[in-house]
Amino acid sequence: MARLTSSTATSAGGIVVRYEDSIAQLVVGRRKRERDAQTWTLPKGTPIPGESLEETALREVCEETGLTVRIRAPLDSIQYTFVQRRERIHKTVHYFIMEPTGGDLGDHDREFEEVRWVSFSEAPALLSFETERALVELAASRLPEEGSLTGASR
Repeated sequence: MARLTSSTATSAGGIVVRYEDSIAQLVVGRRKRERDAQTWTLPKGTPIPGESLEETALREVCEETGLTVRIRAPLDSIQYTFVQRRERIHKTVHYFIMEPTGGDLGDHDREFEEVRWVSFSEAPALLSFETERALVELAASRLPEEGSLTGASR
């Protein structure tokens, strides 16, 4: 049996927050996996060489959700390990709390099959990964004031 090689990877993304009728909401996306499987996850992606984590997070959230966003504050990072093509990859994803400044969820790219707003109370039951559920719980404890968010989006 062949041994796995190991590597590391870094990504950045965001928890985009808005208030609808005084209820805090965030953006999540659904990805299709092998066969009938699907995952609900937060937007994130890989840096382009020379790009800062903040630039990566802004670009990836825009591409994956269709929203233009602004970073409100750094949040935290999560780490996990997965195997892909006989390689064990230890990944760190850096997240930021963001607010929408424009755009439309209908303009998301093909990485997600569906993108939608959900309340922070709905997110734990929907998100596929425990690390992201814990991150959303942390973000909920650090939410910006409703009146301090300026963006609006669909």
